[in-house]
Amino acid sequence: MTIEVEGKDENDRPVSLFCTDTDTGTGTDMGTGTGKGTGKDTGTDTDSGGNDGEGPPLLLLHGLAGHCGEWEALTARLAARHRVVAFDARGSGASTRRPGDVSRAAHVRDVVEVAQALGLSTGRLVLVGQSMGGLTALLTAAAHPELVHALVLIEAGPGGPSPSLPETIGAWLDSWPVPFPDAEAATAFFGGGAAGRAWAAGLAPGPGGLHPRVDRDVMVATVQENAERDYWDAWDQVRCPVLVVRAEKGMLEQQEADRMAERRPGTRIAVVPDAGHDAHLDDPAAVYGELAAFLAEVDRGGA
Repeated sequence: MTIEVEGKDENDRPVSLFCTDTDTGTGTDMGTGTGKGTGKDTGTDTDSGGNDGEGPPLLLLHGLAGHCGEWEALTARLAARHRVVAFDARGSGASTRRPGDVSRAAHVRDVVEVAQALGLSTGRLVLVGQSMGGLTALLTAAAHPELVHALVLIEAGPGGPSPSLPETIGAWLDSWPVPFPDAEAATAFFGGGAAGRAWAAGLAPGPGGLHPRVDRDVMVATVQENAERDYWDAWDQVRCPVLVVRAEKGMLEQQEADRMAERRPGTRIAVVPDAGHDAHLDDPAAVYGELAAFLAEVDRGGA
């Protein structure tokens, strides 16, 4: 399924986002990385719940250069009690590859428009984001408190600025040996295991093998704001319950997580042992356990 949102690409075509939704059974094929929905969502479905009378709906936001198929293992655990929606961020996956605007504000607008189009904008929505997707989730919760019931940040926080980040991201993308000859080689390059397979699944067939579904300049532009500023002001504006999931071997430093808790008492901090930055891929069972416990506490009014 695709949803048109505000904005145009570099050829003046509307920006569209590829979405998955457990209520409709749409999803990506992790084996090929080429799963695409058909049709355009018209925004006419205003049934906010899915799984009526059970858990709140969840909207999952992936990190930089990723794709919504990354969430499949976690979604499989959540779907029994929750409607779970995910989408490829603008510039990534099966969404518009070269949007004209990749600012944080544009990413926040996308979350709001997807929520509205799928009938999720009723104040019960839980946003779950990893890395850059987590920052988008944080900024959405700060700017739209009426929309967000609870917030889960996986390896994401408001710290900054990070002046070297655009150069780091560019060098990382330059290191990819494109085209990858096959999925096995891509999986090995991305570190193997579940995380490596998920990154490999984000590639698409092309001349000579598998190719990224992102462009270097778009990804570098996407992180440019992070090079210039922090987002502590937005963090201070978040009003809903928050779970911060830090990976033991990840990139979110303990110092930043501690500062988040100090500035916003009641923030729940969890650590996933032995996991890296892609904690949702390295140990989805542990991430699910923390998420489920947090949501149960929110339901009880204790978070």
